Formats: sequence, structure tokens, C-alpha cells
Amino acid sequence: MQFHLNGFKAGDPDISEPAAHAASGHDGVLPGKVDVLIVGSGPTGLTLATQLSAFPDIRTCIVEQKEGPLRLGQADGIACRTVEMFHAFGFSERVLREAYWVNETSFWKPDDAQRDRIVRSGRIQDTEDGLSEFPHVILNQARVHDFYLDVMRDSPSRLEPAYSRRLLELTVAGPETGTSHPVTARFERLDAGHEGEVETVQARFAVGCDGAHSTVRKSIGRSLHGESANQAWGVMDVLAVTDFPDIRMKSAIHSASEGSVLIIPREGGYLVRLYIELDKLNENERVASRQITSDRLVAAAQRILHPYALDVKEVAWWSVYEIGQRLCDKFDDVPEQQEHEQLPRVFIAGDACHTHSPKAGQGMNVSMQDGFNLGWKLAAVLRGRSSPQILHTYSSERQTVAKELIDFDREFAKMFSAAPKDPSRTDSTGIDPAEFQRYFVKQGRFTAGTETCYYPSLVSAEPTHQELAAGLPIGMRFHSAPVVRLADAKPMHLGHAGGADGRWRLYVFADAQDPASPDGRLAALCDFLAVSERSPVRRYTPAGADVDAVIDVRAVFQQGHRALALDAMPAFLLPRKGRHGLVDYEKMFCADSKSGQDVFDMRGIDRERGCVVVVRPDQYVAHVLPLDAHAELAGFFDGFMVAES
Repeated sequence: MQFHLNGFKAGDPDISEPAAHAASGHDGVLPGKVDVLIVGSGPTGLTLATQLSAFPDIRTCIVEQKEGPLRLGQADGIACRTVEMFHAFGFSERVLREAYWVNETSFWKPDDAQRDRIVRSGRIQDTEDGLSEFPHVILNQARVHDFYLDVMRDSPSRLEPAYSRRLLELTVAGPETGTSHPVTARFERLDAGHEGEVETVQARFAVGCDGAHSTVRKSIGRSLHGESANQAWGVMDVLAVTDFPDIRMKSAIHSASEGSVLIIPREGGYLVRLYIELDKLNENERVASRQITSDRLVAAAQRILHPYALDVKEVAWWSVYEIGQRLCDKFDDVPEQQEHEQLPRVFIAGDACHTHSPKAGQGMNVSMQDGFNLGWKLAAVLRGRSSPQILHTYSSERQTVAKELIDFDREFAKMFSAAPKDPSRTDSTGIDPAEFQRYFVKQGRFTAGTETCYYPSLVSAEPTHQELAAGLPIGMRFHSAPVVRLADAKPMHLGHAGGADGRWRLYVFADAQDPASPDGRLAALCDFLAVSERSPVRRYTPAGADVDAVIDVRAVFQQGHRALALDAMPAFLLPRKGRHGLVDYEKMFCADSKSGQDVFDMRGIDRERGCVVVVRPDQYVAHVLPLDAHAELAGFFDGFMVAES
């Protein structure tokens, strides 16, 4: 991170100067008018709120029905892609220090010689090499909330959730009213001394992150569609003594007749989560009617793990749930046939618009990506930097991802719940344990969160020049790689140069020419970006703002860092910023030849021609272009950005 740009300041650089309107707490009533109202402070709402809190000119209000922050969370799996996002928000190191790292997964099946006993049938690396610079980890959801809350409190907005407020109703005024704040929400206070008091908030936009029983979803006439699998599962976090050898390994266990267990070791070295298969439910039966106890869950786990013993000393948390996959057909309040004449004002995200089983560890991860996808778009529109038309892309992009997740989860849950085949019987039905393991490996990139691919839209271009960067597909997340910073020889990851600050990134991969040559394509591109009236940097950067306030340009050279002279590089890559006109020396990088991990080779960059990789504020590749495609680069941004007057 960079700091001291506008003068030296002692203390924690993560704590921003407060904005003039920064919230001083929620002891009083909610604000009467806001730009964005977020209902629900789960992981989805907090991701969105944290993104918006970075912008002091946006007034955000996040409201929660619970009486305070979450202390014990249900979700715990954090995919590689999610840790990449956490790094952009500035707290990946905290997550990695506390979390359990999922390095390998073991598979257990019935012993062919003695079917009432289980034996290990396989063991695999959990995540393939090179998929991400970060691991798949396990951490209590409440701790993730804590990290988000810390970033929000230290942001310019000093944003804090308002707790103990239940949403009564939410209405949206029609465009004919001409109101700037068309969304009206009424909340009932639940806190002591204020019970029954009703507060009203008007907002320009509202986002329902209020779970599977979402009041916001119902208010815009949306509903979840899908079916329950009539299968009950229990989940519990336990401290136990056992002779099961893989208790500190993620393990998928199929018994012959007692069901299945998924073991997820938890952070701290001792706690373990067990997902335990229970009985089939009857048609239209709810799991609550079974009156299942924690003792019953423990007994079921003990039967499945036979011949191994499981002595549970303490149950930290437990619950039961029904498997079901349900999905909304749209994630905003605009009827599909009216998208050309109506802009969305209310959005839904997370469990409010897609629900599924927790065993694949995707729910919290996909939901947080909903919030990240929407956050930068709302900020760009509210700050007058992008056309409101980009808001339509939230529903189209995230609904497609949720549909893929539902399809995956349905198959995964079906295979996990199926009884294992008995190889001694030719008429045996069920799942071959080896087939389940193969499916797990095949879906590894999906469960890591790295397979998401957005279709072409206003903010995701057609792959007309994809061959210039074959390893950075348009529509997929920007896959980071090691580089060395030219100015100070610091080895780092290229993707870590950008944070969750709402800015676009241009990663300029230089061609085979000398990057210091004044006649080269790199120099021509820098001149275009610096002085041309068509330059998106010039057109869309507010007067008086730093040159990288909206579009952050970084260059990557093929030569080693000792082979180049910093002062010979194009002046555009050494911009002067801030009130002192200080030089930013962190715009240029070189291939990391010392480690043998050359970014040009790793990401399939055309060495002869080079390219420009355009990356969205949520870290997804939006375009790949030749270095000299100045008009195409300008045209892409002209399609959705609003020029400074």
C-alpha cells in the first residue's frame, strides 16, 4: 500500500481520514436519506458495504435485524478466489494467519472385505498447483465479518451497521415521480427502550442481503424457484478425541449403510466440523419435525466412522438443515422485457436470490462475489463516472454464476448422499467411490472460485484479440503472477498492485522492443494515454484529481530489472501526484527471471507484440488489446463511462 502522498502522518496507515459526513454511530435514528441502503449484514452485505465505505462522497447505510455482530458463523470454507478478493480489501494476511489451510483431501469408503468398516480409498492435493497464489482455507464466518467491520470502521465513511432493526416494508416510486431517492424503507426498532419505534429511510438504491427469507426480495415480487431433495443433514463443530487418522484432513467418508460424513478441520488445531447425513425426509416434511438433537448427530457420526472411535468432549455449535437448490430468475427489480426503458433501483444478493447445500463450501464465497460485483458498479454510477446502464450487468452476470452453482451443487449433493456400490454384487446400485473422487478433482477449479466467466457486455468485451494473452481469458478473474518492481527490486505479485478501490487497471505488457525507445509501441501508447483527447485517462479523470484516480496504468517489461534504466522510461509511467507533485515509482514491473516464473510465459503473453489487459475494479479481465489499438481502447471505455464536462 502507498501512503504519505499528501504529507507525512504518523500512526496506522490503514486508518483513513474521516469524511465530513462520517457516521458517528447508530445510537440515534437512521439517516433520513442515503445513496445506498443495504439490508442485512451477513458476508454479502458486508462485502458490499466495505466496498462502498471506501468512497467518502457516497452515503451508505447498512441495517441488520440481529442485535449485534455475528459471534458464531455457519459458513467456514474460503475459496482461493475469495482470498484473492480479501487481499484487495487488505485483510488476507489476517485470514491466512488464523485459518486452517486445506492442503489435501482424503476419501473413505466401505472395506470390500468387511462392509461395516471404512477404509481410505484415496488422497489428493486439494487445489492444483498454480491455480492461485493463495490457498483454500477454513475460518469461522464471524471472523470474516470482524475483518470487514474493521475495514469499514477505518474507512473515510467510518461505516458501522445499525443493529436491531427489522424491515417492515420497502417500496419503489415510479420514474414519473421524478424523485432522486425513489426507494423508501420502513424499519421497526427492536432494541431495549426503543421497541416498536418506526424509522423511515429513503435511498437512491437498495440492496437486499437479508437471507433466504428476504423481505426485500418479496417486496420486488421475486421468488426462489427450485425443489428440496428431501434429504436432512446435520452439521456440528466439536472438540473430540478420536483414533480416526485423518481427523486433521478434509475427508469425505461413505459408509455402506449408515450414511456419509464430511470432515472439515477448523482453525486452532483442535476444532472439527462434521457434516452428517441423516434420514430421508418424507414428501413435504420439514426437518424441524424430526426434533433432532446434538446427541443424535454424534451417534450418527460414530456409526459412520466405525471402526474408529469418536468421543465428543464439547459441541461448540450444531444445526440441522435440508438440502435444496433454489434460484431467482432475476436479481433486480426490473422486469426482463423492460430493461431498455427502466433502470434497476433494488437488487438482491447472496441467499436472498440463490440457496444450496453447504457441503461444497460455495455459498458464502459466491455470495461475497455478488457484493463485490455490485459494489463498484453502484459506486461508479453514484459518482457520475459510469452510465447507469452498467447496473443491468449485475443481474445478468451473477444470475448466470448462481445457475452454474445450483447445477453443480445438485450433482455434488446427489453423489455425496448416494450409497457406495458393493463390488461383490453385480446388481449393486449407488456411486462408485472412485467416480466420486474423480468428480471432486474435475470440479476443483469451480470449487476454488476461479472458473467464473462473464459473457460479453458493456463491461466485458468480445475476445477479438485473446491470442495476445491466452492465459488471461476475457471474462475471467485476472490471474496474478510473480513480478519484480523496477524501482526498488521488490518481488511481488502483479495482481496485488490493485486494491478494492473502484479503479480500473490497464496492465500494459511491453513488446520485444526496447521499452525506453521513443519510437516504440509502448512509447506511443503512453503518449496517447497522456495527451490525446481520445485517451480514456484524460477523458474520464476528474479535473484536479491524480492521473490514476479512475484508470490505473501499470507496465510490465520482459527484461530483468537490472537491465533497464528507470529514468529512461516514458514519463507517463512516472506520474506526479498529490499536493506536492511527488513521483509515483510503483507503476513499472519486470519479469521475475530469478524465480523462473516469467509472467509472459505463465500467462501466455505474446512476446513479440505485447498487449494491454484491461481489468475491472472487481479483478475480472474486461478486454485484451494490441498495444497500438488506441481507438479500440478508447471505444471500449466510451461505451459505458461518462466524460468529465
